[in-house]
Amino acid sequence: MSSPTDRPPARQRRRTRATRARILDAALRELGRNPDSSLGDIAEAAGVARRTLYTHFAGRAALVRGLTEDAVRAIGHAMADVSALDAGSGSGRGADAGSGPTPEDDPASALARFVLTLWPVGDAYRTLIGLAPQDLGPDHLSELLAPARETVAGILAEGQRRGVFHAVVPPGPLSAAVEAHLLALLGTVNAGIWADDGSGAATSALIAAGVDSATATATVRGLHAPGPLPAARRHH
Repeated sequence: MSSPTDRPPARQRRRTRATRARILDAALRELGRNPDSSLGDIAEAAGVARRTLYTHFAGRAALVRGLTEDAVRAIGHAMADVSALDAGSGSGRGADAGSGPTPEDDPASALARFVLTLWPVGDAYRTLIGLAPQDLGPDHLSELLAPARETVAGILAEGQRRGVFHAVVPPGPLSAAVEAHLLALLGTVNAGIWADDGSGAATSALIAAGVDSATATATVRGLHAPGPLPAARRHH
């Protein structure tokens, strides 16, 4: 059994963690750009020797597992933030809360908030999608991303029930369409074609779900400033 004196010094442990994080950051960039990037490409992008990369990750499979763990953790944190915001926004509803949607619990606001919160970890999400065919397998990927997808489908179902979103297609397929739309937008950001902090993506997602453009814009803008949000209107 190891003793405390067997552990590496704190400075060395910090350096090891920093190097591992740098490798994973480089892997996220390189694999997001090209899923076929080699370990040599990733090591070079991280500024480390290949032998250093192998010290932390035995091979591509181990590297992808580490990247997946980080990505899923980031997505989980983003979803927790959304849940906390949703819980907080619903805490002030009065006794007549059942009379209809309020600005705080409006499904359009919930969808926009989800996109805005998840946008900063969009690279991780997009990279998971790109790695699915060769490294993760579609079933494993679906399992990892199921919570995020179910959250969006739930928001869309509630919005359809209230007449906020169009009901041309069911919530599941609509959620898949919105996801593909957002991934395409994220791809343009990564390619340098477009710059967005998430506001444009959130507005576009609302419009894709059936909210008119003026209300979608006002809803997203309202999430960046105090004050009531407009009730969303559906295209007819």
